[in-house]
Amino acid sequence: EDCADFIIKASECQKCVGEVINAGTGRDISMNDLAMLIVGDENRIEHIKHHHPQSEIMKLICNSSKAMKLLNWQPKISLKEGILKLEMWIKEYEMKN
Repeated sequence: EDCADFIIKASECQKCVGEVINAGTGRDISMNDLAMLIVGDENRIEHIKHHHPQSEIMKLICNSSKAMKLLNWQPKISLKEGILKLEMWIKEYEMKN
């Protein structure tokens, strides 16, 4: 819902043409915590070793202040709630097809 609202508002905004506008919660989250939110079971998360661990992104954070300024947009639901709603929608869609 938040993403769809953001995309619609951004597509209708003339001041936004050529701008990079982020949509996010403004709260940081580690890759492990994000994986746990999505998967829900730490045993299903597999850490992959790679040659350049120093380039690993440890936490993600999105500054959506430009979205608030240009679009009067801010998220209405939490990341966790959004992931749960998406999961429910996918299950409903799969049942119908």
